[in-house]
Amino acid sequence: MEEMFGWWVLKRVLPVGFLVFCVYMVLKVVDFLWWRPKRLQKQFAKQGISGPAYRFFLGNVKEMVGLMDDASSSSNKILHQYSHNIVPRVLAFYPHWNKIYGSSYLLWFGPTARLMISDPQLIREIFVSNSKSYDKYEAHPLVRQLEGEGLLSLTGAKWEHHRKVISPTFYMENLKLLIPFIGNSVMDVMAASASVSSTGEVEMDVSELFQSMTEDAITGTAFGVSYQQGKTVFRLQAKQMVFASEAFRNVFIPGYRFLPTQKNMDSWRLEREINRSLVGLINARKQLKQPTNEIQTMKTRKTAKDLLGLLIDASMSSTKMMTVKDVVEECKSFFFAGKHTTSNLLTWATVLLAMHPEWQDKARDEVIQVCGTRDLPTGDNVAKLKTLAIILNETLRLYPPSVATIRRAKVDVRLGGCYDIPKGTELLIPILAVHHDPQLWGPDVHDFNPERFVHGVARATRHQNAFMPFGLGARTCVGRNFALLESKLTLAIILQRFSLRLSPSYVHAPKVLMLLYPQFGAPIIFRPLSSSPPHQKQPTATSTSMRS
Repeated sequence: MEEMFGWWVLKRVLPVGFLVFCVYMVLKVVDFLWWRPKRLQKQFAKQGISGPAYRFFLGNVKEMVGLMDDASSSSNKILHQYSHNIVPRVLAFYPHWNKIYGSSYLLWFGPTARLMISDPQLIREIFVSNSKSYDKYEAHPLVRQLEGEGLLSLTGAKWEHHRKVISPTFYMENLKLLIPFIGNSVMDVMAASASVSSTGEVEMDVSELFQSMTEDAITGTAFGVSYQQGKTVFRLQAKQMVFASEAFRNVFIPGYRFLPTQKNMDSWRLEREINRSLVGLINARKQLKQPTNEIQTMKTRKTAKDLLGLLIDASMSSTKMMTVKDVVEECKSFFFAGKHTTSNLLTWATVLLAMHPEWQDKARDEVIQVCGTRDLPTGDNVAKLKTLAIILNETLRLYPPSVATIRRAKVDVRLGGCYDIPKGTELLIPILAVHHDPQLWGPDVHDFNPERFVHGVARATRHQNAFMPFGLGARTCVGRNFALLESKLTLAIILQRFSLRLSPSYVHAPKVLMLLYPQFGAPIIFRPLSSSPPHQKQPTATSTSMRS
């Protein structure tokens, strides 16, 4: 009798329970994909925040991608050669919806609400004064795989510990000790690339040139190994970047990355090869006879701390708060971010110097006065190159490597005393648009005018938080000093030896591929100074007068 009753329960009750479970899950999915976005849309509308209508599952992704594709593919959207008004091309959706809905509006990346925030005072609150209420945006798994689960993506206590371990690498006193290595890397690459033709000129795509140059500097100075040992990682990451870039254009579907599709299998293979290469690099570094965290400089007995050495020491310490896997992930982060941030900055700075020969001449005069015509600049020399410093700041304003960043509300939070932000809402900060806002920078906002930075960032703009090429607050890029020092040193060495002008084949077409790149490359003509004719004034669409 009991067995019959048990069988009846299995036959009658379990199917009903399974059906109830299925209905519950369907309702949860429908709520996530439709009812919840509609509720949020109404909630923001009551606060005066509107935006493009939410569309089931995709949100506004299709519209965003369409606007950006149209801006970067239409021949009539290629910019005038001397125009720096790049927001309509690079972030086409921003001015399109800004005109309709105002500066703060709601858009949807799939079923996730993203609130556009471009007010520097609100941005300061998000990054500085109330940063505890916001988390680092959790990027797509393919992007995290490329960037590594290091400082770029970590949060909380683990982020604080990793930052503490890594920071000494990027103290300016330490970086100055690395200048001979960086400088010789630059001169070696330039000597190999600039094989002067019979005319005394050579044309080079600097977007490619600076990638190989920064790869060499990173492997030698931050990891204490030869370029050949790190070259494999850079090559594999370049392939990974293609997959990661596609992820920006698609709505994330949980679990999809585990399906054995051809792209997923290729991505898994690349990840395995990168991990294998980095573990080999780490093991080889451990076997060096010199102290693991020191590189002997060429001209002094002083030693410089390198990133990999500090990471290895932390992983081998008694506390072992950093595992070998942690070291691998941090290496991925710096291989990727260190290379692309610096190479992009150098690319756009060189393009701008070629576009604006009057500033090229000013920078060269200063370099020769401070450093001489051929001597490798020293740390003290580089610190005195004020003209190059303001040129790099203006480059970062007009062409920041990262055009936008995202934070996520960890809790229900009130922003600016006027907006109630529900937990889980993402806040999209359009760095490029803020850098090009005439209300913050004045009527010459689209001009290349380094003089605006002569008296520092605070005097250059109407709000000091309107300039954020390396982020703001506690999560400001730890490699900022490294990128700026390497860029100043590289440009100083080039200006000592060459004059620069745009190639006739150059097409001014900035485009986002995770970071801001020249879509058709950046061909520049290098001419040795010994055979350089006086600069011919090139027509410009900008003014370099001092801002009032």
